[in-house]
Amino acid sequence: MNEINAVLESSHAAFQQYKKVSGADKSVFLQAIASEIEALGQPLIATAMEETNLPEARLVGERGRTCNQLRQFAALVKEGSWVDARIDTAIPDRAPLPKPDIRKMMVPLGPVVVFGASNFPFAYSTAGVDTCSALAAGCSVVLKAHPAHPKTSAMVAHAIEMAVEKTGMPKDVFIHVQDSSFEAGKALVQHPLTKAVGFTGSFSGGKALYDYATQRPEPIPVFAEMGSINPVFILPEAMMVRGDKIAEMYAASITQGVGQFCTNPGLLLSVENPALKNFATQLAERMKAIGPGTMLHSGIANSFVKNRAKALEQKGVVLLAESVEKAKENQAASTLATVKASEFIHNHQLVEEVFGPYSLLVTASTIGELKAAAAKIPGQLTATIIGEEADLIAFADFIDLVIEKAGRVIINGVPTGVEVCPSMHHGGPFPATTDSRFTSVGIDAIKRFVRPVSFQNFPQQLLPAELKDNNPLGIWRLVNNEFKK
Repeated sequence: MNEINAVLESSHAAFQQYKKVSGADKSVFLQAIASEIEALGQPLIATAMEETNLPEARLVGERGRTCNQLRQFAALVKEGSWVDARIDTAIPDRAPLPKPDIRKMMVPLGPVVVFGASNFPFAYSTAGVDTCSALAAGCSVVLKAHPAHPKTSAMVAHAIEMAVEKTGMPKDVFIHVQDSSFEAGKALVQHPLTKAVGFTGSFSGGKALYDYATQRPEPIPVFAEMGSINPVFILPEAMMVRGDKIAEMYAASITQGVGQFCTNPGLLLSVENPALKNFATQLAERMKAIGPGTMLHSGIANSFVKNRAKALEQKGVVLLAESVEKAKENQAASTLATVKASEFIHNHQLVEEVFGPYSLLVTASTIGELKAAAAKIPGQLTATIIGEEADLIAFADFIDLVIEKAGRVIINGVPTGVEVCPSMHHGGPFPATTDSRFTSVGIDAIKRFVRPVSFQNFPQQLLPAELKDNNPLGIWRLVNNEFKK
């Protein structure tokens, strides 16, 4: 792995320079990346369409989201208060002991290895949120391209390299690696100069990277998003009042993008009541009418077929609907199955993700059984509760249980569609992610790639600009327990 060693040494050397770059200059750099990606124009979209089977409108929207993320981080680092600067000045004549001068702020970790994702060729890949948040934090980035869209990744990487050159950033602050081998991924994670890892993908892939990182002499954090079945709890009153509308809403959500979203609703749960049978019928009819869709690549399509078959062969599981039109090569048929909660509670296989347009309707005989089913669900990115006002008040204790399970809890909506904003938390308890305290969407994603350092009794000339008395950056800081500019 001589090539990997050379890559990490170059990345580390670049980090030694880049960590000293001002927030204002990093802001210019991040904005330049967004502009360079936009300048690639239609050829980038056409290349991504060819490699991923995703439609033009979806890719144009995702490119816009990616550039918006870059500009949000650019604004964040320019403003500067994200470093959480704290200043406690000295009190030399304090009795019985003098108080030292102590100042604290966040500093970047070092070189970050990012693994591109297959289902988001822009927003979670080469210039995606892991890369841009790491660069915003002051870290250098080594990007391992996803083998499903190598040409798209190379084009975006070139855009980043152009931004590096035009803004005078250190040459190897971003390095693009196309080696798709298992050995290369392991070597990148276990190299002693790597200080953190970002990953979006399967549980098996994320867990393997996490294990590699913990086996190092110096363990490092792995921020892995590893999938989710995103349970949806439909409360009785809502089912009776608007079951048809809920069926329409969820048929679209389950099959959106051929179900290839980490927030796809793969599990629906409700209590048996007079409206439940009609809801199941309505949802089944709508999903039958939705034709098969071509998946991102053959590997994902094959996994869908295998995992769908495994789910449907479980005890008590009944197939309610699948696309009337037969699926062709690399396509997935929209699928709805059902099972009683009594079977669901005792079968851990039924909480495994079937990545694609598949959902399982779990029917409980009582509220107590619904709670028992909820308790069996492991950590999730999202959980949704559909209910009328009376439902929500009556089920307050149940909602508290659901909050323990997920990083984002939605009332009367769908989990698909992740708003990129400061209040968004895209993460959740294991096994949804390896660390539920952090998000991979929104400006708080920067917190993954920094650590706090206290500077005690430092002379002014050696302090970071953010901690100096004259506050040359004009940012908000906590000075002697009072926020000041």
